[in-house]
Amino acid sequence: MSEVIVAAARTWLGTPYRHRASVQGAGCDCLGLLRGVWRALYGAEPEAVPPYRADGRDAGDALVAGVARWLLPATGPAAGQVVLFRLGRQTAPRHCGILVSATRFVHAQERLGVVEANLTEGWARRIAARFEFPPV
Repeated sequence: MSEVIVAAARTWLGTPYRHRASVQGAGCDCLGLLRGVWRALYGAEPEAVPPYRADGRDAGDALVAGVARWLLPATGPAAGQVVLFRLGRQTAPRHCGILVSATRFVHAQERLGVVEANLTEGWARRIAARFEFPPV
């Protein structure tokens, strides 16, 4: 199944960054990318996403709680996993992406849109949690 997830994530490459959006080719943020891949795998989204601020100040542990309701905990890096990242000095994750290999991931980044990037040491040390999509 990881090949299907990776392929679905890569179809979003080049989509511009748009806060709270999830429309392939038109705009998405990191959570919108995850939502779009979910729809490609399962159809409709499992729940409506409540409003959230672009700076993530209102999120608290909401990202982890929301993801944990629908995805399965995972260990070790593997293609197809969802990774949650802490940003700056924040302790709760505020960003997410999808691993396409143990060393690369797809994510939506402000000013760049959806890109495939290296999982550098800087990104790897910010990983707060890993999840897997449930079987289709």
